[in-house]
Amino acid sequence: MTRNYFDKELNELHLMMLKMGSAVEEALINSVHALKNKDIAMAQEVIDNDDEIDNMESDIEDKCLKLIALQAPMAKDLRFIATALKTITDLERIADHAVDISKTTIRLADEKYIKELIDIPKMGEIATRMVKESIDAYVKQDVDKAREVAKMDDEVDAYYKQMFRELLLIMMEDPKKINQATSFLFIGKSLERIGDYVTNICERIVYAVTSEHHNLND
Repeated sequence: MTRNYFDKELNELHLMMLKMGSAVEEALINSVHALKNKDIAMAQEVIDNDDEIDNMESDIEDKCLKLIALQAPMAKDLRFIATALKTITDLERIADHAVDISKTTIRLADEKYIKELIDIPKMGEIATRMVKESIDAYVKQDVDKAREVAKMDDEVDAYYKQMFRELLLIMMEDPKKINQATSFLFIGKSLERIGDYVTNICERIVYAVTSEHHNLND
């Protein structure tokens, strides 16, 4: 296999990563939108489309393994292929969280919300931007951007803590609202975990480019 052919295959891998990242980003946007607006049809669409994201994960995994098997990549190339293999697992998990949010939307369809949803949409917006920009950073091998994206996780955490305190107070004041408040807490935790997954992706990007491990949670 010539280097030019390998570079072509590597570029195809990057395009596949962008496509999967875009699909996960869309699932996350739609899941939070469906929750906020009680859009059951959109929530179901997120659930139905999850198989397509799973298939993308499998296709990218096959692509990565073929690249490794057909030509022993140079160290940096190998790090990027390994990063892709780990990143698609995190992307698939993020999509699963979007499915969980959508299932909760359907479950709460007949209930009046105990409060206006403010923090969850804000968390969703930041988390979605983190997903998009982390994949861009991967494709562009942009360490500085990866670090900037990881810092956005602090905003997600802050919104989660704020939401947790508010919902805890609601549950203490009215035990009848505990079930729904708990559902919102689980959604908030899902979005907080998504921020952690993206931070992991960003750490791997830094490693792929520099060959150095850095904890970006500090």
